[in-house]
Amino acid sequence: MAPSGPDEARERLRESFLRPGRPDRDRLRAVVEAAAGALAAEPAERRPPASDGRPGGLVRLLSGVPTIVVPDLHARGAFILSLAAMPLPDGGDICGALAEGALQVLCLGDGFHAEARAAGRWRDAYREFLGGYTESTAMDDEMRESLSLMEMVMILKAAFPRAFHFLKGNHENVLDEEGDGNHSFGKFAEEGAMVAEYMLGAYGRELTESYAAFEKALPLFAVGDRFLASHAEPARAYSDEELVDAPNRPEVILGLTWTDNGAAEPGAVGALLDRILPNVPDARYITGHRPVPAPLRYLERSDGRHLQIHAPDSFNVAWVMPDRALAPELDVGAIPDISSSLPRQAGGQRRTHGGATRIDR
Repeated sequence: MAPSGPDEARERLRESFLRPGRPDRDRLRAVVEAAAGALAAEPAERRPPASDGRPGGLVRLLSGVPTIVVPDLHARGAFILSLAAMPLPDGGDICGALAEGALQVLCLGDGFHAEARAAGRWRDAYREFLGGYTESTAMDDEMRESLSLMEMVMILKAAFPRAFHFLKGNHENVLDEEGDGNHSFGKFAEEGAMVAEYMLGAYGRELTESYAAFEKALPLFAVGDRFLASHAEPARAYSDEELVDAPNRPEVILGLTWTDNGAAEPGAVGALLDRILPNVPDARYITGHRPVPAPLRYLERSDGRHLQIHAPDSFNVAWVMPDRALAPELDVGAIPDISSSLPRQAGGQRRTHGGATRIDR
């Protein structure tokens, strides 16, 4: 069930962040159904339908309001919690502004998989995986963080469907598929296979496949007043038809979620900006996917028209105002982490998980 308003949304975000373990089946099922329902109900003027009638791959954002663009989250629930609680100059906060349509948030994907910050935990979890998860201390901790983060994303989508959006990234592949626009994933271990086996053991096939369907219902490409965005740099300058019908075009999904730096067709970013936002000569294309080297907050590529903002060691965001050009030196930066001020419950997000938990099978 979707939260009834900003107050309930704030409380549910806090509960999810502080919960000592992963969500139980009923909780996860409810939040997946609520978020999937919000995605399915998006109006055609915002998400033109794909060729099979499903909401398409392109989402048009609200016009005339500021946008906060959030890069890769990677199991950092404190990032979303801190964003939602951030005070605004008028005395309100993000949740209140989302409810009023006075502001919107666009997340660029990649909710699962803590990366380098949890490299040691992934190595421990890999040994648990090889042992069939008869004990799963490390993987329990990883999945608690990933599922809590995505629960928070789904809460916000269900509560504020017109003003909160989350694009599909290459890590939105809970079944570890190879094909249909996805690649099986592994970086520090065999993360994709490890997550898929854990999810099937903990939640069963029906619920895991429902979660996978939610991932596939996410948009892939966003159009704002003064910017375009996708998880990764676009592999080429896709047509409007291809962008809308992306859910049925694996090559387009792959090209918007997996493209490495330097792998796109030359001029793709500029061609998309010039075609879709022809009257905004200073428009930007914003992506995450590839991290910018510390201590940088952003990288400008494609003759300055492409802005990468994934700085994994901070809660880095970009503010895009509707009435002026994005100035990255002013508009890209880290928001404060409020999570350390919260009371901690045993097993909360920053606690080292203790005690193995056997997965329900």
